[in-house]
Amino acid sequence: MAEVIEKPAEAGAAQDTAGRISQVIGAVVDVQFAPGNLPSLFDALVVETRDGRQVVLEVQLEVGDNAVRCIAMDSTDGFRRGDAVRATGGPIRVPVGVETLGRMFNVIGNAIDDEPAPEGTEVWPIHRPAPPLEEQQTEIEVLETGIKVIDLMCTFVKGSKIGLFGGAGVGKTVIVQE
Repeated sequence: MAEVIEKPAEAGAAQDTAGRISQVIGAVVDVQFAPGNLPSLFDALVVETRDGRQVVLEVQLEVGDNAVRCIAMDSTDGFRRGDAVRATGGPIRVPVGVETLGRMFNVIGNAIDDEPAPEGTEVWPIHRPAPPLEEQQTEIEVLETGIKVIDLMCTFVKGSKIGLFGGAGVGKTVIVQE
């Protein structure tokens, strides 16, 4: 599982950082905490569902009355008012480094490409400042996709970000898996 789930809050703080779900509307979850124990913005919270899943929430807003509004990183099916929520004491962290190049991960850092999780990689918070320009690679090298139409009509730069947009059923996933 992702680093954020495996690292509990600091020793002795688990009781103080426990909250309870007060409202669920789709992927938006409100969590009530004891006075003075609100997690910070962008902190990760973990809910263990009755079927054993661990769902990560990210704090997005303080809504007053010792409550925070969070966004769920997975389905909220099975959440109920009053369910326990554990604050992790930090943001969501994902693996980074050479071992992650060419791999696919979800937003909480779990590998989703049917390969084992990378071992011994550093983990960095998903909310962090961009690296300075001096640290960024400036070489331009063409990424060959192996799909002639894409290579000709829409050439990609290796190492850059690529947006893949399209309607349902047009083959976005097939292209990513190619």
